[in-house]
Amino acid sequence: MSLDRFQSIFRSVFRDDTLVVHCDLTAKDVKGWDSFNHINLIVAIEDAYGVTFRTDEMAGAATVGNLIDILRSKGVDIAAG
Repeated sequence: MSLDRFQSIFRSVFRDDTLVVHCDLTAKDVKGWDSFNHINLIVAIEDAYGVTFRTDEMAGAATVGNLIDILRSKGVDIAAG
């Protein structure tokens, strides 16, 4: 699976069709990625992939790479590239 679906989620949550997702991307790199939109992002990812994040996972997800690692730990097949 490519990052296309994952990137689409980010673009939708942050309303930015030019946003390019990569493993080192952080909240500081994305306009509007505040605590409120972090929750919106997590909920959108949970809905898209049929998973549930624990509170510590949500808080510890500082980069896109962290989010991908959490998804993989839940059995979601997502590419890192």
